[in-house]
Amino acid sequence: DTDRIRVAADEIAAARAGLDSDLETAIRVSIEHVHAYHEHVKPADPPPIALDGAELGMRFTPVDSVGLTVPGGTAVLFSTLIMLAVPAQVAGVSLDRIAVINPPPTRQAGTPAGDISPIVLAVCDILGVKQVYRIGGAQGVAALALGTQTIGRVDMIAGPGNIYVQLAKAQVAGLVGTDGGFYGPSEITTIADGSANPRNVAADLIAQAEHDPGKCFLIAWSGDVLDAIVRQVGEQVRSRERRGAIEAALCDESCAVQVVDAAQAVEVANTIACEHVNLAVADPDAVLSELRHAGEVFLSDKTPVAAGDYFAGPSHCLPTGSTARFASGVSTYTFLKRTGTVRYREGMSKSTIDAIARLAEAEGLDGHAESVRVRRSQA
Repeated sequence: DTDRIRVAADEIAAARAGLDSDLETAIRVSIEHVHAYHEHVKPADPPPIALDGAELGMRFTPVDSVGLTVPGGTAVLFSTLIMLAVPAQVAGVSLDRIAVINPPPTRQAGTPAGDISPIVLAVCDILGVKQVYRIGGAQGVAALALGTQTIGRVDMIAGPGNIYVQLAKAQVAGLVGTDGGFYGPSEITTIADGSANPRNVAADLIAQAEHDPGKCFLIAWSGDVLDAIVRQVGEQVRSRERRGAIEAALCDESCAVQVVDAAQAVEVANTIACEHVNLAVADPDAVLSELRHAGEVFLSDKTPVAAGDYFAGPSHCLPTGSTARFASGVSTYTFLKRTGTVRYREGMSKSTIDAIARLAEAEGLDGHAESVRVRRSQA
């Protein structure tokens, strides 16, 4: 039924009305934190610089419209909606030009088909997002990029999803803008020394492993530290609801690495270029100064990765699969374009005109050369 693709306004309002009040309070604080952080890091137009008679500047302007991909699957990831929509809003994208696609949950054998989580819809209402669509996957990305009778075409697509969503984003890049990230299995690298609390470190590793799939990398230069943390992982995983997924991730997609010293630990972490890096060491700032590649860094074992997932402020939509070597997480920068500006307020000097003409003629472009020469008498 194509009429059900777009979620009706009364459904969104009803979801908000049914939202647990304590959960709404927590959601609102999360939104406030994310908003404040992205206001803080939002770039301002720099003052112009004067060079040889020219005033040169740069301005930042938002894209006109955005499509946000919020995964469905087996978890209700309303936090991802916050981590995408708030940076877009702070960047200056109008709320009525933000579209959200969120598929119903993955249907399990022998169970009836589900629908979009009412929590996701309630968060849309709190944020002021009105365009919400029951669609996902590669087809959802195509709909946003090309437009349909139901879904309007957007200028940029941002957000995580499964391998089909990520490959679809790569396919439409150029037709529309994308956030440039590749969101694969969630992952964490932890560098730990003797000061680390094994319970804290183990809990963070398990938290990423439960994403199904998830990947965990533990690095230390002490065998005793590795053993203590691995023991804690074994003890804690027994009481986790997603034990099967966690154990599969730990067995098939994770490892503990003993290195020679802290310098080699950082070298390994830079090679992995992980989505989340936790520096569970006595002097995290010293290690941070040498760490070059990470989606987001959590300093000390007192700082859980889950704080970044839900509450702290930076977006949890981060590059995975070693793409942190060249990619960044979602922020206001994702939704802003950079435009250079040039002004010769008093016209160009003879030396400037001659220099530009000489460069243009060297490339065989006499039209370019003449376009500056005609201004000689106007200077």
